[in-house]
Amino acid sequence: MGVFGRDIVHAHLIHTAGWAHVTAHRDDRRVGHMRDQVQRLFPRHFAELQGMAYGLEVPFADLFAWNCRGDIWAMAPEGCTTVMLPGPPITIAHNEDGDPAFRGHCAWVRVEPDDGIAFSSFVYPASLPGHAFALNDAGLVQTVNNIRFLAAAQGVPRMVLARAMLDCADLDQAIDLLRHAERAGGYHLTLAQAGDPRLVSIEFSAHGCSVRSVTAPAVHANHAIHPGDRHIPQIVTDSSASRQARGDDLVKSGVAARDPLAVLRDRAGPGLPIRRDDPADPDEENTLATVQFTVNHDGVTGRIHDTLAGPARFTFDVPRRSRPTVGPPGGGPEGCPR
Repeated sequence: MGVFGRDIVHAHLIHTAGWAHVTAHRDDRRVGHMRDQVQRLFPRHFAELQGMAYGLEVPFADLFAWNCRGDIWAMAPEGCTTVMLPGPPITIAHNEDGDPAFRGHCAWVRVEPDDGIAFSSFVYPASLPGHAFALNDAGLVQTVNNIRFLAAAQGVPRMVLARAMLDCADLDQAIDLLRHAERAGGYHLTLAQAGDPRLVSIEFSAHGCSVRSVTAPAVHANHAIHPGDRHIPQIVTDSSASRQARGDDLVKSGVAARDPLAVLRDRAGPGLPIRRDDPADPDEENTLATVQFTVNHDGVTGRIHDTLAGPARFTFDVPRRSRPTVGPPGGGPEGCPR
């Protein structure tokens, strides 16, 4: 993955203001604590970052800080919108919004680690898999939305926790990991699993982990909306507020239930659009991919689009498999970090 991203990282990423801002914190005490936590509790993912840094030909300290960017900097350039439809079958549809310069430089990767569960994931150059959208061989589906919490703490970086989700054999193990982890920052995760009737919305931060069952069509953008999380200081950008409001309107009108991709491709409404193609986007993000997962008793099917219209770039049909027997997520010696 390091070699894959090397050219665009050296041509673009390391010259950005975001890279400079984040890597300036690489020697901070809090980043050092995060590094120690990952090395102790998630040694395999620590090794993945070391290997990625080698392949990218960038200093490990810089790459580690970059993979803590949302824990360091609330305005790290990451967006996304997710449509959640309870089943059966369960549908999770998601726009992955990121740096427009990465268009054509991301990938859908199949990973078969020596230890842990095999998985497929959308990947950005210089970033761990798992923090966008992914599916593991236990039938666990995950999509991730950035939340710009201002309250951060020492702990495990949120991107490492998102990667560790892909090592979980079932929903309960994934939820338990997040609830008991020492969390440095926060995300919104949408989780579902083949053979499990639950559709789960999770907002986690340095100060809590809210887990809610989704029992009616819903949309989530880039700010915390669970009742118990709204008091946590956060930045709600104009784009996130507009996408959430427009998505809620499309849910109420029934569009989301009929065609979730119509929501994610929507460019109407009174504010900034859900589908983001403007080179002058105020958050410096564009829609790089759109995925629709269908999760049922027998497995997971899906399609990934990298353009507004036309056929899917990737399609997949993953049958339900028996639950793998695995060790703790990340290979840590102490089980789920507490």
